[in-house]
Amino acid sequence: MERAMPEKSEEVVIKVREHGPYKVTGPVRLIDAAGAPLPLPQDGRALVLCRCGRSRTKPYCDSSHARPGGTVCVHAGLPPARDGEPLFPSPVFGGPFHFAGEPEGRDEPFYGRYANPTWQGWEAALGELEGGEAVAFASGMAAIAAVLLTALRAGDVLVAPSDGYYTVRTLAERHLEPHGVEVRFVPTADDAIRAALPGASLLWLETPSNPGLDIVDIAALSTAAHEAGALVAVDNTLATPLRQRPLELGADLSVASATKQLCGHSDVLLGYVATAEPARLADLRSWRTETGAIPGPFETWLAHRSLATLAVRVDRQEATAAEVAAMLAARSDVVASRWPGLGCVIALDLGTAERAQAFLSASKLVAEATSFGGVHSSAERRARWGGDDVSPGLVRVSVGLEDPRDLLEDIARALDRAA
Repeated sequence: MERAMPEKSEEVVIKVREHGPYKVTGPVRLIDAAGAPLPLPQDGRALVLCRCGRSRTKPYCDSSHARPGGTVCVHAGLPPARDGEPLFPSPVFGGPFHFAGEPEGRDEPFYGRYANPTWQGWEAALGELEGGEAVAFASGMAAIAAVLLTALRAGDVLVAPSDGYYTVRTLAERHLEPHGVEVRFVPTADDAIRAALPGASLLWLETPSNPGLDIVDIAALSTAAHEAGALVAVDNTLATPLRQRPLELGADLSVASATKQLCGHSDVLLGYVATAEPARLADLRSWRTETGAIPGPFETWLAHRSLATLAVRVDRQEATAAEVAAMLAARSDVVASRWPGLGCVIALDLGTAERAQAFLSASKLVAEATSFGGVHSSAERRARWGGDDVSPGLVRVSVGLEDPRDLLEDIARALDRAA
């Protein structure tokens, strides 16, 4: 890495991360977040530098890793402007591509299972949002499977939520435990997770959790997990990188189902994994190629196009969710409700399956459907699937882009009819 060393008046803060992309030598002083000196690592661990104290995949601070907003969402991943070209590139469809000669030292697409320019644009945009580099997958579960099945081997230990997305538990029980991976399911709570860390190989966090909407401290748990020798992966689906950037908080991997709010139009299935660690990035890309867990170019084109409105959608849905949550908290006929202060998802408990179903049937604006994050409000009784240990009356509500007054009136009316 070529880089002029800073003047004495400048401060360069360096955060130590294993498997990071940059190695630094020379007269660089290391300090922690509190300003205490740290010794230079002698074991080859890489360093990610930033003058402002945040982890970053660039060897300098250009402020591009500040929490992304609308400008990044609109422009991320786009090619340079060229006369005669559209502002947003069209999707590229292709199985084989023209590719003459030997492959060494070349990065042009040659076969659609290995690379596609439309994926690569979306992946570049996701990398800007997450603060790393991203690998796109055909679904959120394809992304989750890629992380778990590349990171864990016989004898390893996975610590994962007992109250998170149930298909993660299903995958662990059916495809990891039979092959010798020890699986420890624990509640989404800091103390319970810490107690399960000794001997762990991978800590899987989901915060806010789905459907309970519990929150844990990613930074503190990442530190604890690394001290225990474990990697950290965070399911960032519900928060999105506009509200939470796990890599900056110390996680090794940020995983998401882009099917949800990131795409936001309920018309695609996609997922991705982001990391700042080149070795893991290479493993994930190899896994995708070798298993064929590739996304389609049209789906990724839709996802990239939808990204331009992400900040607007998140702001609007979150603001309406706050109003809905306040209304639910004030109603005596709601047994319990929860909103974590971010995101578009609210959990409310109506006590019984019958009341929950009556509410869902009475609503005119809230579609009864699984998933969340779309422009249309939706809800479902989560216990109907049998995978979550939740109240039979728990309803997960996803707040859409309807006018807040209309949605509040519709939900209140449906609750009145279900009383």
